[in-house]
Amino acid sequence: MIFDTLDTFGHEQVVFCHNKDAGLKAIIAIHNTVLGPGLGGLRMYPYKTEADALDDVLRLSRGMTYKNAVAGLNIGGAKGVIIGDPETDKSEALFRAFGKFVDSLGGRYITAEDVGIDVNDMEYVYRETEFVTGVHQVHGGSGDPSPFTAYGTMQGLMATLNKKYGDEEIGKYSYAVQGLGHVGMEFVKLLRERGAKIFVTDKAKALVEKAVSEYGAEAVGLDEIYDVAADVYSPCAMGGTVNEKTLPRLKAKIICGAANNQLANDAIGDEVEKRGILYAPDYAVNAGGVMNVSLEIDGYNRERAMRMMRTIYHNLGRIYEISERDRIPTYRAADRLAEERIAAIGKLKLPMGRSAPRFLGRMRGH
Repeated sequence: MIFDTLDTFGHEQVVFCHNKDAGLKAIIAIHNTVLGPGLGGLRMYPYKTEADALDDVLRLSRGMTYKNAVAGLNIGGAKGVIIGDPETDKSEALFRAFGKFVDSLGGRYITAEDVGIDVNDMEYVYRETEFVTGVHQVHGGSGDPSPFTAYGTMQGLMATLNKKYGDEEIGKYSYAVQGLGHVGMEFVKLLRERGAKIFVTDKAKALVEKAVSEYGAEAVGLDEIYDVAADVYSPCAMGGTVNEKTLPRLKAKIICGAANNQLANDAIGDEVEKRGILYAPDYAVNAGGVMNVSLEIDGYNRERAMRMMRTIYHNLGRIYEISERDRIPTYRAADRLAEERIAAIGKLKLPMGRSAPRFLGRMRGH
């Protein structure tokens, strides 16, 4: 069954990582390295089953291939997941054990932060391998990528508002933001700075209270977020929240957020199109974080990173052009843009040396 699944998704390599002493159960999935080494975040989550973890890492890593291709980066797609509760199961040994597995891949996989992981965790991974991005600035890294992901999401939002309504005035519209983690809270902050009306929800009550008290958001229940009369639905938590149960309830005319894999399946993507809702393809919108950390490979520069974020606006515009040109939903247009780039660059047959970057701008401080 696993090999049938890999055939469907087109992965190059899947590595199961286990260290009993450290309590490590992890999976690394390398989807495609045509454009360069696979770069993608490490997620820590208490998956109910190992099958759920495998399904998530396969989908996320494939998404990274498309995200990195659309973003114009010379890196491929990969992802890592650790099975465990980030609130209770973290340890130095756990992350250092994971780092050893990353290092054993010789640069085919470059890891970074994702859900449940922070800069401190990456510091432990970095002690065992140089193939880490998003490490602390003292090592020549860029630190937490969340603010860049949120800023990039704003660029995608402006392009989408312009397509739907003919203007980029974020403050004119209302937003239903689902998820107030590192990226979601930063996104709320940016929306508020522009005077927007914001509805928020999250499992963590403290985060909801922060959004209400600091940013003037209006709190709604976890399930009520789908019924809010907002112009834009912004999923910023886990994937699959646009599905057959929630889609009929959405009042929004735009779906634009920072979460990965927002559409439950392709059929839902088609239905979104039929309902006249403009979907901003998630991996094109939320590419700011990976754009930022990718610059660490050759030496990080914040000004260059911010300039790169602004290309997300133009990438979304290109996707909407392809959607109209080929008369296909926007999620398919994004895939088409990515696949065309991978095919074109693949013909150049990049030298094998690209698979093991040297991180020229960083001095290792073990």
